[in-house]
Amino acid sequence: MKGLAPLFLGIFGTLAFSWVGLTVIPNWQIGHLNPQSDEEGTDIYPMPQSGMVARGGRVYAANGCVYCHSQQVRADYAAADIERNWGDRRSAPRDYIFEHPVFLAKMRVGQDLSNIGARAPTEQENAPPTGAASPAASPAAQGGAPPPGAAPSGASPSPPSPKTGSPSPAGSPPAAAGSPATSPVSPAPSAPASPGPPKAPPTSPSPAAAANATPAASTSPAGEVPWPVQTSGEPPMYSAAWHHVHLYSPRSINVDSDMPSYRFLYQTRRITDAASVDALQLTGSDAPPKGWEVVPTFDAECLVAYLMSLNQSHPLQEVRSVAPAAPAQSPAAPSTSPAPAK
Repeated sequence: MKGLAPLFLGIFGTLAFSWVGLTVIPNWQIGHLNPQSDEEGTDIYPMPQSGMVARGGRVYAANGCVYCHSQQVRADYAAADIERNWGDRRSAPRDYIFEHPVFLAKMRVGQDLSNIGARAPTEQENAPPTGAASPAASPAAQGGAPPPGAAPSGASPSPPSPKTGSPSPAGSPPAAAGSPATSPVSPAPSAPASPGPPKAPPTSPSPAAAANATPAASTSPAGEVPWPVQTSGEPPMYSAAWHHVHLYSPRSINVDSDMPSYRFLYQTRRITDAASVDALQLTGSDAPPKGWEVVPTFDAECLVAYLMSLNQSHPLQEVRSVAPAAPAQSPAAPSTSPAPAK
C-alpha cells in the first residue's frame, strides 16, 4: 500500500503531461488563427467553402479516399513534395482553419491532393469536341511546325528549332545537299522521319503517353509544371470533365492506376431530346450504347467540386515559398542554346 500513492501520481502525471503537450499547447499556439488578409482587407485566405464543397468532403471521406491520398505538402527537408511540383510551399495550420475534419492522412498510394484544384485549366473548362484541334493538341503547341498554309499568330513567328525537321524561313541560305530536315518542299508532317526527333527538347508528351502518364511520374524538367495537358479526344487535364471521367473509369486515364472505379456515383440514362451538357465524354469500352449517356449524380458533382476547391497555392506570411521557377522556353526553341554552327 505504500507505493499506491506514487503509482497514482505517476499515472496522473503522465496523462496530464501528455494532455498538456498534445492538446493545450497546440491549441494555444494555433487555436486562434484567422484568415490572412492584406492591408486593404481584400486578399483574404483561406475563405469558407460552399455547402456543395462541404458535402463533397463527406463523400470524399465516405468512399475512403483519405486512405490513399494525403492533403499535406511536406517541407523540402522531410520529403520531395515540392520537387514533385505538388506545391510551391509546405502546408501550414492556417490552410485548414475552415476544414472539419482535416484530411491530412499519411498514406500515399496516389498523389497528394493539397493543390489539385490549382491545376485545373482556367480558360479551357469545356473539352473540345473529338477530333477538333485545340491549342495544346495542335502541332505548333507540341513543338512542330504549323500545317502548310496556316498563318502563325502574332507579328512574327518564332524561329523553328534547329533540331526539328521544319523548313528554313524564307530568305535563308539553302542547306547542304542530302539534308532531309531542310528540304524546301518537305511539309511539316515529314519531321518525324528525320533522324533528329529523339534529340528534340522535351515539350508535351504524345497523346498516347499523356493519357497514360501520372503527374507524379512526369519526366518534365525541374520547375516545369506538367499540367494541364490536352490529350487527343479527352477533356483538359484536371478540369471538372476530366475528374468525372477519372472517377468513372480511372484506367482510361492511366492504365496502371490502382484507383477503384466509382461508377455508382453516376447514372446511365436514355437520351430523350438532346444529350446533356454534363454527360461524360467516354471512349472505347466505357462509352455507353448508342442513344444512352452517363451523367454524374449530385454526390459526384459535389465530390468534384470538393476536389477542385483544394488549393494551397496562396502565399502565407509564416511560410517561405520556393523561388519562382524560370519561365519555360518556347517549345520551338531548344532547352539549351548551342553554339552557332559554322
